Amino acid sequence: MSETSAPFGFRPAFSPTGLIRPIAVVDGIASGYNTNIFAGNCVKLNNGVIEAVTAGSSDFIGVFAGCSFTPVGGRPTVSTFFPAQATYDAGTMTAYYYYDPTIVYEVQADGSLAQTSIGDQADVTNFTAGNTTTGLAASTLSSSLVGASSQGQWRIVNLAPSIGPSGVNAWGDAYTVVQVQIARSQYIANKVAV
Repeated sequence: MSETSAPFGFRPAFSPTGLIRPIAVVDGIASGYNTNIFAGNCVKLNNGVIEAVTAGSSDFIGVFAGCSFTPVGGRPTVSTFFPAQATYDAGTMTAYYYYDPTIVYEVQADGSLAQTSIGDQADVTNFTAGNTTTGLAASTLSSSLVGASSQGQWRIVNLAPSIGPSGVNAWGDAYTVVQVQIARSQYIANKVAV
């Protein structure tokens, strides 16, 4: 239930285009990059490679979807996360991320959200949080909204439908799960909250 804090990062729910497909970038994360990137964490593009988003109020490219690489002296690896300081043989790394700004994601807020939050915007919290066993992110959406005419990283578009057999998700729950779209894309012009 959304009465319990159980973040799962940003997971694609649907796309108005009908397709949710990650882009694949060869050597898309720098070898030796010093931060874990989990599936469901927000990522930004920097000099041709992706990096974890580590601050609010910054534009970003999309959401990490996993990777494959051959560690130096190791065997090929397919993973839902890129471990910090991992080094790989050049040309063996492929990073996957969702970059389509029309994709609608589901995310748990770090607090309660009301129906009046539709159209408002918020930043990411717990930016690089995740689980190294499952490889899944534990990023959340801030329940502190930016307010009208201000710019946040994500636009709230709706309440997420029921989240499981044990209960439903409702506006005002302690950790509301909402549907969001990228509001600060590196590829398109930003639009402030309404």
